[in-house]
Amino acid sequence: MHSFPQPALILVDAMTRAASADAARAVAFQGAPGANSHRAALEYAPDCLPLPCFSFEDALDSVKDGRAAQAIIPIENSQNGRVADIHFLLPESGLSIVAEHFMPIHHCLMALPKPAGSANETALAAVYSHPQALGQSRHYLRARGLVPMAYADTAGAAAFVKEQGDPAAAAIAPALAAELYDLAIVDDHVEDAADNTTRFVALAKDPLDPATLAGRPTMTTLIFEVNNVPAALYKALGSFATNGVNMTKLESYQKGASFAATMFFADIVGAPGDPAVDRALAELAFHAKEVRMLGSYRQELARG
Repeated sequence: MHSFPQPALILVDAMTRAASADAARAVAFQGAPGANSHRAALEYAPDCLPLPCFSFEDALDSVKDGRAAQAIIPIENSQNGRVADIHFLLPESGLSIVAEHFMPIHHCLMALPKPAGSANETALAAVYSHPQALGQSRHYLRARGLVPMAYADTAGAAAFVKEQGDPAAAAIAPALAAELYDLAIVDDHVEDAADNTTRFVALAKDPLDPATLAGRPTMTTLIFEVNNVPAALYKALGSFATNGVNMTKLESYQKGASFAATMFFADIVGAPGDPAVDRALAELAFHAKEVRMLGSYRQELARG
């Protein structure tokens, strides 16, 4: 599967033409029209021209190629953890994080409309959606004996159900997808947790100047690799502790196939230019083989 289902392609073509006519307003997202990332783009920049892309790589490439000014990408969910591969994609993209956006996620179960005058109702069997959405609704699906089927994105799954025409198939997607693809909402709010929230980041070619963020609560995202010696991570993290810099996120991932080099993905409160942050980063550089800044940006949700 390397493209969107036909019902989505019609909308994709129209949105792509609009975005190409004014790339400065284009915000790329992964997924078919109607996906949660589509909603996030409109919430983040209400006047933007959303540009649907089939994969995360396509969305990031559209910014690198100048077809979009920014891309908005989900990086973690409150119920299902980080989005797969995002820790590799962000550093490799060469783009910078310029904003964050938190969006409550509400999923709908949708299927083909029941034919007018039909007395028989086909039981649903399979439910298609993005693995993140399936994971966020796993208790709901299990309780009803519905088989989860992974698809590239939520709205694409809705378009797929429409294209296939199978009355036993359903999709989990935002309500917007049901409207766009003429599906019937079988059940609303099928996510397992009422506070289900996804954090998105906006990426652009050029980083924000930390000086422009002065006086505002800010976040900085970075990656680093510690020296392969005992207590290296302990000493690296001490750089932030001793300077009073709040680290709100730390996740590890493997670099290469040797399993000998571990990278760490971190968020800290503050930005370069803040004396405490500058001291912490200078100490970190002493204990690390590599430190790379992914961007400083305004804090949308207070930490601590």
